[in-house]
This record gives sequence, C-alpha cells and structure tokens, in this order.
Amino acid sequence: MNKKVTRRSALSAITAAGVIPMLPGGLSAKTFYRLSTLGPGTTPNLVMTTFATIVNKALPEHEIQVNATGAATKHALEVASGKTDFFMSSPTLMHLMSNGKAMYQKIKQAPELAQNVRTLFNFPMGMYHIVVYADSGITSLMDVKGKRVFLGPPGGAALRTMTRLFENVTGYKAGEDFEVVKLGWDSAAQAFQDKNIDVYCNPTNPPSPVISQVAVSNKIRLLGIPEDALARPEVVKLSKSPGFRFMEMPPDAYGDAQVNTKPETTLGVNVGVSTNKNLPDDAIYEMVKAFWTGLEDLKADAPWMAAISTDSAFDDMNTKLHPGALRYYKEVGLKVPAEVMP
Repeated sequence: MNKKVTRRSALSAITAAGVIPMLPGGLSAKTFYRLSTLGPGTTPNLVMTTFATIVNKALPEHEIQVNATGAATKHALEVASGKTDFFMSSPTLMHLMSNGKAMYQKIKQAPELAQNVRTLFNFPMGMYHIVVYADSGITSLMDVKGKRVFLGPPGGAALRTMTRLFENVTGYKAGEDFEVVKLGWDSAAQAFQDKNIDVYCNPTNPPSPVISQVAVSNKIRLLGIPEDALARPEVVKLSKSPGFRFMEMPPDAYGDAQVNTKPETTLGVNVGVSTNKNLPDDAIYEMVKAFWTGLEDLKADAPWMAAISTDSAFDDMNTKLHPGALRYYKEVGLKVPAEVMP
C-alpha cells in the first residue's frame, strides 16, 4: 500500500539530493507542499492555482495543495517561518515586511523573517478595477460618499492601498464618509453580484472572470482616477510605491456591457510567487520549468493569462530569486538582473 508523506520537511534533504524514496511495490512517495493565495476571482488565485495544477500534472512526485483563504500579509509570515511553502508576494508587501512598517510594525521579527523569502517569478496582478453597476448613479469616485464599498479583505495590502487612494483622491475617510465592507475576496465577489455592495474593488487582469460574470446580465462602469488628481503629490507617491504604476483601463475591457466611453486611469501592480529559502533547489527548478513549459498550452482557453510571461518575471522584484528558479532561467538564456541574484 502506498503510504504518502504528508509534509515536505521530512523529505527535504532527500529530494534536494535528487532521490525519491521508494516504497514497497516500487511506488514512490509523494512530497506535499502547501500554497496560500488570494480568493477566487483574483489574478493571483488564477495564476497560482494554474501553477499548482501544472506542477501536479507534470510532476507526480510532488503535490501542491492550495489554500485560498486569508491575507497575503499573514501568508508571508507563515512562509518565512516555514509553516507554509508558497505564497503571493508583492514588492510593496516585502518592502513593508523588510522594514517592519505598517501591518508589520508590531511584529519585531518581521524584518528578520523577510530574509527567508525567495521568489520564483513575478507577474502582473493587473489593474485595480473599481466597479459599479451602470444604473447605480455612481459615475466618479466623488459619488462613493455614503455607499457600501469593498476595498479589500481586512488586514490585506489591497485594503491599505485602496483606502489611501480613495482618501487621496476624494478626501473621504474610510469608515466615516462611506461604509467599508469587511469580507474576503470570494464573499465580496458574491455580495457584489447580489448587489449588496455598491462599489467593488479588485486588482486583477482584465477580463476578470468575476467581473465578466457580472457583466453577462448587467451594465457596469469602471471608475478611474480623475485627471485633476493624477498630479497630486500623495497620488503620485502611491503610484511610485514598490510594484505600482499608473495604467489605463480600456473602455471595452468587458465589451458592450461596459458603459465607459474612454480609458480610465487606475493603479497597476506586480506581484509574485515566493517560497522559503530552504525549499530544495532541485524541486523548485522542476516546478518552475514545468510551469513555464506548460503555461502556453493553457493561454488559448484562459485569456486573463495572456499577460503572464517570462518577459516580466523579474519586473519590480525586490527579493532574491530562489536558486532553483535561477537555474531554470539561466538554462533558457534569460538575463537575470544582478540585484535579484541569490
């Protein structure tokens, strides 16, 4: 009978040496890994679930189990301390963790733990969608006063980013001038579809499956940063945070269901798939190779994956690459920036 190994720690030394233990009957043990990501409907969930699916199919000796609950800020601490194996990192999150700022201010060991994080690749998380129903009467960010607004899950980086953006653009205080809806990604998407939320924010690559589903039977509007706010020092500073930039949301990203007549400026952000520095180099090499090799076959049926490419694998990266990932990128001839070399 095949007795499965339930934690990768017991096999890390063996798999690092390229040896898979054999069980009675010639069956190989399987190494299990745990991956934490954001909830369904977000680009990180789509990309990281795809990563796990490709690896699990291509490498039967490995199995990545996906957890799509909680916030990336907590996931980072879990991976850095060796309790979980993969998480969605971001340049901003790693900057805050490395410097013990914001949500990490009261966690004294955060800067030290940040040194344990290594990255496999970065990818465009997408653009911050600020979505309303076309018949809601909300046509600009100034109209959110008194409304029910989902900015991101409690304790997450998205909530912090959108709170700053809304205040910098409108002057409104979250929780005072408008109601902040405290839900996770999955619950918030459902609440918006049920019209229990007036304004729904989601950093994702268009066309987002969640928003596309809403647009099947509803007219929607995507709100942007007004032109007169783009030059404000506090808005410019936010756009220059690690991993961020201004981007333009196309007026037809969601086809005829989208009532916008011109592009809307919003924030774009890059994130990444990261792990602990102690995961075996050989295992990470095999996973990274399997992912990039298998990804192209999926893009025809997954249009939101079109932006995921090795061309942007190092964009905005402010952590070190895992040596296993570096081995693959050198093998295929990619130029690796000196600042991310392990």
